Amino acid sequence: MNGSALTAALVAGLLASGSAGGAAELAGRLELTEKGRPALGAGADLDRGVVWFEPARKGRQPAPVTAEMRTLRKQFQPQLLIVPVGSTVRFPNQDPILHNVFSVSGGNSFDLGLVGAGAGKEAVFREPGVVAVFCNVHHAMFAHVVVVDTPHFARIQGDGRFRLVNVPDGPGTLVYWHERGELARRAVSVPSAPLELAVPITRPRLPPHKNKFGKSYDRGGYG
Repeated sequence: MNGSALTAALVAGLLASGSAGGAAELAGRLELTEKGRPALGAGADLDRGVVWFEPARKGRQPAPVTAEMRTLRKQFQPQLLIVPVGSTVRFPNQDPILHNVFSVSGGNSFDLGLVGAGAGKEAVFREPGVVAVFCNVHHAMFAHVVVVDTPHFARIQGDGRFRLVNVPDGPGTLVYWHERGELARRAVSVPSAPLELAVPITRPRLPPHKNKFGKSYDRGGYG
């Protein structure tokens, strides 16, 4: 085999294996189900889901970031954030009324108190997991911050598809979550064929919750 043919063969081999660094991608689609069947009319909510990959062999950890979740028109915008462990999220209030952003999600619990219009306050998320965020004044306000300790994560697209790039070859765990269901895990090995994920709907559109005092909102939203 001459030099040109050998070079061509080596390039072809690298392309077939994914990349010289052993990185590949994980892709697929997530759907919501009810009673084992695709949930009709739920497609508009598919982008309220997250997927991430945890390699069996830990690699580099993602650096913390600073993100923002506004309160506007009595809603959180965006209603879903994905951030690495140790990240800071600021909650500016762009309404002309008071809000009290809080969470009671384990080690990521926080209470920002009553805050008027302005730059708002911030919270630091130190543990991986799904953090449910509420307003102590307005029962219908809710959002989620998903905290991950891997650089391989993505938000589900509106059509249910997802794609993780530069994923290291080898075994690991694919974790996926949607606000209408429960956190789920699947053992996978990279590279992998496209994955089909199903999340049974077990939660209503508005998560049932108490205020920060553990009382019903109809007994007083704040104190």
